[in-house]
Amino acid sequence: MTTLPTGFTASTDQALPLYVLDTTSFAAWRAGQSAAVAAFLDATGFAAAAGSVALIPGPDGLAAAVIGVGDRADAYAYAHAPFALPAGSVWQLASDDTDADLLALGWGLGSYRFNRYRKPARQPARLAATPSEEVAALIAACCQVRDLVHTPTEDMGPQQLEDTVKAMAAAHGGQFSVLAGDELLAHNFPTIHAVGRASHRAPRLIELRWGPADAPKLTLVGKGVCFDTGGLDLKPADGMRNMKKDMGGAAHAIGLASLVMARKLPVQLTLLVAAVENAIGPDALRPGEVVTTRAGISVEIDNTDAEGRLILCDALAYAAEGKPEAIIDFATLTGAARIALGPDLPALFANDDVLAQQWIDAGEATRDPVWRMPLYRPYLRYLNSGVADMANAGSRMAGAVTAALYLERFIPAGQTWAHLDVYAWNDTDRPGRPAGGEALALRSAWALLKTRYA
Repeated sequence: MTTLPTGFTASTDQALPLYVLDTTSFAAWRAGQSAAVAAFLDATGFAAAAGSVALIPGPDGLAAAVIGVGDRADAYAYAHAPFALPAGSVWQLASDDTDADLLALGWGLGSYRFNRYRKPARQPARLAATPSEEVAALIAACCQVRDLVHTPTEDMGPQQLEDTVKAMAAAHGGQFSVLAGDELLAHNFPTIHAVGRASHRAPRLIELRWGPADAPKLTLVGKGVCFDTGGLDLKPADGMRNMKKDMGGAAHAIGLASLVMARKLPVQLTLLVAAVENAIGPDALRPGEVVTTRAGISVEIDNTDAEGRLILCDALAYAAEGKPEAIIDFATLTGAARIALGPDLPALFANDDVLAQQWIDAGEATRDPVWRMPLYRPYLRYLNSGVADMANAGSRMAGAVTAALYLERFIPAGQTWAHLDVYAWNDTDRPGRPAGGEALALRSAWALLKTRYA
């Protein structure tokens, strides 16, 4: 299980005062400082702008520090501090006008670095505080998503995803099962098998169940394409470079499931991860093949690089058989969503306005946003096939919408469902957001579930 990143200490020994200010509160705070400190701040031009830091000197070295923040309701407003302050230094919040939970959340996320394969360049500054159980669980879940997505494919294939979920089930008293390889065909998961059959690592459907039998049923589904070559419709080198992250949807579903169990949300949880490697080999799925899915819908393979929706459609059909109160799936599904909304804003599709609005509201409150996109059903025409009930791809038009419409075909009428098309990645380093794997809309998804079930 992922542990909390370094960045916290329970000891206040040698802790220096840390002031958290914004541009509106800075002037009053400065007026209360000594003439020497005021002169120092004036000389450096410090005005508590968002993302800034001032180290206040004293007779024996450092006396205090100020971090400048923008939106105080955004945990990432505080996330620059661990690496902007001196390595290994210890700080204690000096005033009571800052939300200690948000500071701790931002500090924990900002302290994170992926160091599995190299030593850290430096240690973060430490906050003398013990995060609340809720905040600690949020940090752990977000960092688990980052770790899973960061890890290269040789160490994060279908088996490793299975091991992760199995360990979670053991830790929280859940039930675990898996269908792998030809067992998928025997139990009627043909599209998961078809996508993963060319790899030397067997495809699988991973399942975790947890929670009381009399609680509302919640099912989380994750796309776990552990590496995506594109299949025979081969990706170009640039498009394949970061495809270790194509299991980012599974990582999000796993992280959210870990939150549900750690915080004992009163639901009957099912977690489903369809885990495959989309590889090239003698038995690779070919364009033009027709696969009859678990739901009995025949699908013509227009493009082998539209594989995520293929593995999800069997998983979603299976999820719906349990008639849960809600199904939520997470997937790094389309480049079209990134073109439309950029890397930071996941595309939300939902067949239920209440569920969609709850997530949008949660995103605004947590500053972990989603943007609702339309399930514009006339665009189903772009998935027409001349030989099967539908195709898995077709036109380049409205790619994120048509992918979501494909998935919706496997959701029965009346079944509440939401689909998040998420990037799961930071292209560049930003304070609190190091380049690489990222948890997007995970915190807002948790807030949504608390609103809906707690």
